[in-house]
Amino acid sequence: MKVSYANMKLKTNTTVNTFEFCGQKIEVLKYLPAADKYDLLMITLQKSLEGNIYNEFKLNLFFELNLVYMYTNISFTEKQREDEFKLYDTLRSNGFFELFYEALDDKEYEELFDQIAELKATKEKSKNSVAGVIANIIEDLPANAEAAAKIVENFDPSQFQAVVDFARYANGGRDISTNQPVDIKTPLEVLK
Repeated sequence: MKVSYANMKLKTNTTVNTFEFCGQKIEVLKYLPAADKYDLLMITLQKSLEGNIYNEFKLNLFFELNLVYMYTNISFTEKQREDEFKLYDTLRSNGFFELFYEALDDKEYEELFDQIAELKATKEKSKNSVAGVIANIIEDLPANAEAAAKIVENFDPSQFQAVVDFARYANGGRDISTNQPVDIKTPLEVLK
């Protein structure tokens, strides 16, 4: 016999653990909804990416801060979140994280920690694969093409010739590519 899901009248668990910190009652969710977990993981990875690798220091810092942002009832202003390194230092140096981790469900933490490690490894492997490198080149193509177009647009052949003439003079009057003597202008003539 099948059971109707609607008859079960289930809702997402929103219960909390609490602890006191600086005279305030801090609430820590026992369960974070899947969409919020996904956001937590993705923003942590995004903020810790440097080139094609993840900075482990930033990964840990942003992971811990994002846990606080998503699991607690603490509200932070935009101004407070502008310098997340300072925010992290303040929380860490005042013993906040010790109390926070005591209140955070171990299973929730372990699950997220394992998932971020797995996502990081998968993304790094993908970014450094041939397909990943090609994807990066294609992704960067419009910006690179625009930069190249600006260089061509601003290219002044007369200025380039002055540079070539100066290089020949610096090379003792010899052609740069063949090292053969050529008739050149002096540096003062080149700059005129």
